Amino acid sequence: MSAPASTAGRRVPTASAPTLDAAIAALGDATRRKVIGVLLKRPHRAGELARALAISPPALSRHLRQLRRSGLIVDSGVERDARVRVYTLNPSALAPLRSWLDQVEGLWQDQLQAFKAHAERSQDRHGRRR
Repeated sequence: MSAPASTAGRRVPTASAPTLDAAIAALGDATRRKVIGVLLKRPHRAGELARALAISPPALSRHLRQLRRSGLIVDSGVERDARVRVYTLNPSALAPLRSWLDQVEGLWQDQLQAFKAHAERSQDRHGRRR
């Protein structure tokens, strides 16, 4: 984990870089975001996902590999057929991303509040314009 950054007196810690970077990279692709969207409803087999997204199984396989490596999804076998894999979301993998986004949002809120206060002070000093 890298050292926390400091912006205008506010410490902005960096989230776990490999996990955060992997999640951002995985979610940077529209097809992978669609896979996540489908898996929000329920777990699916790879064939079901390919049909739902209208993409070829080999193309889907590459996306599933990236999502698995990022930790955003997990796969598990089916008891009666070891060849079948069922894909499920791993919501805990989104925690570093959510934490980082909360930090960034907080920074922007602080910046906007400071700008608003500055603008109000400036108007008070120079007379309010109507």
